[in-house]
Parts: sequence; C-alpha cells; structure tokens
Amino acid sequence: METTYDVKVYKIYVYKGTRKSSYTVRWEVAGKRWREQFDTVALAEGFRSGLITATGKGEAFVIATGLPVSHRSKSAAVSWYAFATEYVDARWSQLGGNSRKNLAKTLTATTIALLRTRPAQFEPVAVRTALREWAFNTNRRSTAPDDVETILRWVERNSLPVSTWEDPGKVDEVLRAIDTRLDGKQAAAWSRKRHRRILNVVMKHAIRRRVLRTNPLPKGKEATAVAKTTNAVDKRSLMNPDQAAALLDWIRRRPRGGKRLHAFFVTLYYCGLRPEEAVAMRVKDVSLPALGVADQWCELLIHTATPEVGKQWTDTGKIHEERDLKGRAEGETRTVPGHPALTRVLRQHIADEALQPGDLLFQGETGGVLAGSVIRRAWRSAREAVLAPHVIESPTGRRVYDNRHTRLTKWLNDGVPPAQVADWAGNSVPVLLATYARCVEGQLPDLKRRLEAAGDLPEPPPAG
Repeated sequence: METTYDVKVYKIYVYKGTRKSSYTVRWEVAGKRWREQFDTVALAEGFRSGLITATGKGEAFVIATGLPVSHRSKSAAVSWYAFATEYVDARWSQLGGNSRKNLAKTLTATTIALLRTRPAQFEPVAVRTALREWAFNTNRRSTAPDDVETILRWVERNSLPVSTWEDPGKVDEVLRAIDTRLDGKQAAAWSRKRHRRILNVVMKHAIRRRVLRTNPLPKGKEATAVAKTTNAVDKRSLMNPDQAAALLDWIRRRPRGGKRLHAFFVTLYYCGLRPEEAVAMRVKDVSLPALGVADQWCELLIHTATPEVGKQWTDTGKIHEERDLKGRAEGETRTVPGHPALTRVLRQHIADEALQPGDLLFQGETGGVLAGSVIRRAWRSAREAVLAPHVIESPTGRRVYDNRHTRLTKWLNDGVPPAQVADWAGNSVPVLLATYARCVEGQLPDLKRRLEAAGDLPEPPPAG
C-alpha cells in the first residue's frame, strides 16, 4: 500500500442547480485530483475537515484511494471470499443457469489469485472444484462434503481483504491470472471479455454496498484493448449443399436413433433454429399442410428454449433449463417457414414415432429432452465418416450451430430481405448484419446491373 504526505485540500465547490444544489469537496494526493460530492454543505464541510485534520496530524494518505490511512474503507474488514459468496447469494435468484455457471468460473479464478499463499496441502484441481462447484453455488454450498468443507475453510482463512483491489499492481496481477488458462496459455478473447464483464458487475455491487469507493478495473481504451472480439461468422464454417446432404444422409442411416436425429438436424438446417429452441418444440408447434395441397411449406412456432446447463445450476435439479427466447421479451414468439422437404420429413417422423400434439417433437431414447451430448456425438461421427480428412480438420460444419449459420447465410444470399431473415432467426437486423455480412456473396453481378440501370450523369455540353 503506497502512501504519501503530498496532499492539498481545496475550497468546497458549490453547484447551484434549478432543483437543488450540490457541494463537492476537492483535494489532491500525489498530484492526482480527487472529488467527493455531497447533498448538504454540512456533510461536505465535515468530510473536508476530516481531510484537513489528517494532514494537520501528519497522517499519510493512501495514493490508490486518495484517503488518509485512518479512513480505510469497509473493504479492509471484509475478505474477498466472504464478499464473493455474499454476492453470489444476492444474485442467484436473478440469474439463469449458464449465467450462474459463468459467474462461478470467474469468481473461482479471481479468488485463487487473491489468496495470501498457494494451497500446497491441496491439489489445485480440488481447490478449483471446491470453489466452482460448491462455494459459488448457493444451492449446494451448505451440503458440501467434508473434504470440500476443509478446503473452503482454508480458503476463507487465507483470502485477502477486498481492499486489495485498491492496489493497482494487485489488480493487474489478478487480471493476468484470469486471462491465463491452466496450461499457461492465454485464454480465448471471448473468455477474457466475459471475465471482465462479470467482474465489472461485481465491482458495481461492491460500490453500492459501500465496500469499495470506486471501480478499480481498467476503463475506456485500456479496457477495450484487452480482449477484442467479433460476432462475425467465420465463412469457412459454412457447409455447401453437397456436404450438408451427405452429413444428413449419414445421420439418417445411423443404426441407433438415426431417423429421429435426422429429423432434428434437418429442422436445424432448413429453419436455422438454435439447438436449444429445436429440442423445446412440441408436436403442436408444427403446422403441416394437408396432403394434396399445392403449397407444401410447413410453419414452426418457436416460443421456448431449453438450454443444457447442468443440474447443479438449475433450481429444478434438471439438466435443461426452460426459458424464453434469447434476446426477446418475456412470452414473445416467432414463426419460421419450413421447406417442403422438411414437411415430408416431419410428417413421416411424427407418424413413425406415434407422437401426440403435446409430446416433444424430438425426444431422447427414454422420451425426455434430447440430450446435447447425443446431438454433438452424432454430428461429430457424421463429420468423421463423411468429410475428407482436410475438411474434418477445417472449421467447416465443426459445430452443430453451423447448421444455423449456413441457413441464415443462404437466406441472405438468396435475396431474402435482412429484416425478414432477422425475424425468422430471432435476431435484430443490426446483429444479423454484423454477424453474417462477411458471408454474403454472389449478388455483385445483380447489383452491378441495378447500378447500370440507374444511369450515369448526363454528358456535359460541348465547350465554347
């Protein structure tokens, strides 16, 4: 903790507004200006007199906080571990399963970086597991097994106080720690950005509770330069029609549950759904045209998502969590048209499985929600069986989600207006264009023809 005796205290600055006035105490510590605003002159004078009294006594000021040593905030009396668990409990009911999981990951890495000493008597993986799965899980903390309790008691005793965040050098050390993977390599940009976003919210909570006075994390350009990310889809991940057809056909011929999984993947491919939206669909959410009708397009009603988050992060104890559509208001729905090829597949699928209107459209072997592990394993096996070795090593169709990327890109390339694609996809138009603009191609010849048809400037009259 660096201190200084280089302190100057200035007169109170009075701002007289139309509704009320404010009183700002201004002072300088080691060349850095500080200010604190108050609603009444009495409060401002009391705070200023405290600063003057401290300088008169020859008391040192903390450079990081701008306050006398005797004015240490509540942060010196609160351990980081105690504050972090209190924060988790305060936020738990407001967060979804994935948000809870990500919060636990961030706090785990941060807490380990804020220990007084390394836990030599425990395996590092055991400490991380104890923090991530038990300490920062409100539902499970009270039922932690004895060996986990032993680790957590040790962490509590060896946790640095929250005032450690007032030391810029320690802040940099913590940020380096959370930016580094267990193998010593730098974490992915998205992971680093997520850690900082979560920690910023934690710091705002600390300020509201008056545990910290200011947010110690980097701001402005210093913060945004740390982890630059993009939402744009990698064009290499998109599948061409031949690749998609081969993958879907292999899945259809898969001995175990092939036809059921084929219907699921065909729906992703033709409608561009998110996997968590497709597994939540019921039979009654599909509108199939009558046989013999000329227009054989079907329509899907999307209104719920059931992401797989892990049973320890849900309040129900189930692996999947039911929630509203991503980025949409509560209860909002959308409809997506289904190609006639999809109509044929879904009609046959419903008949083969003898599904009733209230049944899940895509079920696991026991009739429950189709598991993400089954979906990912089937897709991975299809890629390994169908694609050439050099394509398998490439990003082409590497993720199940690439079915959605391929479809949305195709809609845009086929000339479907972006507003319509965004509506079908459940995105806003700005997000859609930022994500897929680099993948739109094949429209340049038509655009050139339109520009030529618009004509050129009239020829200028001859000179003279």
